[in-house]
Amino acid sequence: MTGVLKLAEDGPDLWLAEVRRCPSPNCDQRPVQCAIDLLVIHSISLPPGCYGNRHIDRLFTNCLDPAADPYFAGIHQLRVAAHLLIDRQGELTQYVPFNLRAWHAGESSFHGRADCNDFSIGIELEGCDDQAFEPAQYESLVAVTRVLMQRWPAIHRDRIVGHEDIAPGRKTDPGPGFDWEMYLTMLDAAPVS
Repeated sequence: MTGVLKLAEDGPDLWLAEVRRCPSPNCDQRPVQCAIDLLVIHSISLPPGCYGNRHIDRLFTNCLDPAADPYFAGIHQLRVAAHLLIDRQGELTQYVPFNLRAWHAGESSFHGRADCNDFSIGIELEGCDDQAFEPAQYESLVAVTRVLMQRWPAIHRDRIVGHEDIAPGRKTDPGPGFDWEMYLTMLDAAPVS
């Protein structure tokens, strides 16, 4: 990631300025008067353990070819998308404006409140549960988190969770490969712009 991150309004929609956009249809309006107050961190690679291709774009835009890899036969029909992906080099791709509800969490709950998609932002890190993430990914994640915390003050470090935390037994990401202590330490040390 290069440059300073900031939000840009594109009509009613909130995108990050000057990052790659790959709009996904897998989103809709949030419930009326539903405040954004949760950040969910995920991990994804397609096929598992393979990086640096555009298969995540294809999944999130409903264009994944089931014949391209045996693994895709079981997932190509899914209608899912996160708001944002941070690839292994720390580069950002945004799929859904932050003000809209991305379909990233599925069946989920946080502190007894169901349907986390309604009130959360989902960020995918390109990776696998059991492999370490790259320093550039942490740097980008901290920068994005800071922007989101500034725009939505209800998102604070106690309201940043992994997919595994809101869908236990169903999801395992971002998994043990994600260094929560390092991320939160970096977040605490990051300057507020």
